[in-house]
Amino acid sequence: MNNSKYLKAQETLNEYEANSMHGQLPVYWKSAKGSTIKDHNNKKFIDFTSGIFVTNIGHSNRYIKNAIRKVLNSNLIHSYTYLNEFRVNYIKELVEFCGSNFEKAYLASSGTEATETALKLMRMYGLKVAKKRNPGILSITGNYHGRTMGSFMMSGFPKSKWWIGHQDPNIYFMDFPYPWEVSEEIGKDFFNKQIQNLETKGLDFKNDISGIILETFQGWGALFYPKTYVKALNDFAKKNNILICFDEMQAGFYRTGKKFGYEHYEVNPDIICIGKGMSSGLPLSGVVSSKEILDLPQQGELSSTNSANPMVCSAGLATIRYMNKASFIKSLNANCEFFNQELSKIQEEFSDRIKVFGKGMISAIIVNNHKGEPDVSTTNLLVDDLLNNGLLVVKTGRESIKLGPPLNIKHRFLKKGLNILHNSIRNILNDTI
Repeated sequence: MNNSKYLKAQETLNEYEANSMHGQLPVYWKSAKGSTIKDHNNKKFIDFTSGIFVTNIGHSNRYIKNAIRKVLNSNLIHSYTYLNEFRVNYIKELVEFCGSNFEKAYLASSGTEATETALKLMRMYGLKVAKKRNPGILSITGNYHGRTMGSFMMSGFPKSKWWIGHQDPNIYFMDFPYPWEVSEEIGKDFFNKQIQNLETKGLDFKNDISGIILETFQGWGALFYPKTYVKALNDFAKKNNILICFDEMQAGFYRTGKKFGYEHYEVNPDIICIGKGMSSGLPLSGVVSSKEILDLPQQGELSSTNSANPMVCSAGLATIRYMNKASFIKSLNANCEFFNQELSKIQEEFSDRIKVFGKGMISAIIVNNHKGEPDVSTTNLLVDDLLNNGLLVVKTGRESIKLGPPLNIKHRFLKKGLNILHNSIRNILNDTI
């Protein structure tokens, strides 16, 4: 494959752009439509990433393009936080879309802004409403909530926090219940043990914890919690007047087959943080909660320069209206069934080397060697082989690849992508025996 155009573009970026933005697979995007990406050599790829779970209704969806075009023709692209028609229409339909247990929303631009806002709201609630002694937050090891300071402090990656200089003493962590260690039958006991461990260290939950934040599933492996674990967490939080916040960045907007991923656990959180698939490609995120919680900040205490601008609100509204169509739900359900059915066949064939996790249209394949140890090198070989054969997947940098096609991907492309995946796994694993 002729990579000269890619190499020239990468050379320019290497010179002028921060290195932290680099490291993706060598695809120089020219266009993207539906589930197909075309590079500058006009090679086509089936996209099993949805732009990292953003274009849930497909790249360049005509409903989104028409909505953006409407804004461009209106001569109103930005209005700060002054009222505009697009914002008024969107915010109402967004809250209604999120469900009857929510009453208000706050809009921002990035996922980390949303989780920072949740951190602020949980602490405000703890101090102002619940009259807690300390505004403590309980998080989960291995969960990820964003790159800015507050969000990263709530993320469970201690070795990566060296740049902060200190860890907030009021942010605490529990172990994640990995499915190969914690079954559904012992999920409740595992949670209770985590709580007991923290209590023995002197933590008083009634007085010192304002909120619990958790990713709906742990990202790198599409790893969901046992339902019994989350239900125990929910009961404990209610008993101790602690807010529950689900970080739904990857899980929301039907990615898991349900409107929001937390629905799999049959609980009602106090706060959800949303983004990614929320606007089908434009920078939009949000926090959705009750009036009591979202009205805690006074005017001027919580706002954002670019949040709720006409462009993103119009795209967000078009996304919701598209997802409310019966034809979308029908396509989603059929795709979820076929996707998981075929992945189950692949896992069954290679059960000694891979495990498949996930729900709906988000999955991860975890690759181990013959000793059952994480096999990063084979995983990287698999990712490269898939790319060479025209399938783009998410390279996690560890022993997993993630799969998240557009939710409305046409059946022939879904089938073709899964066939490429099956063949590459067979070829790579046979070569690494």
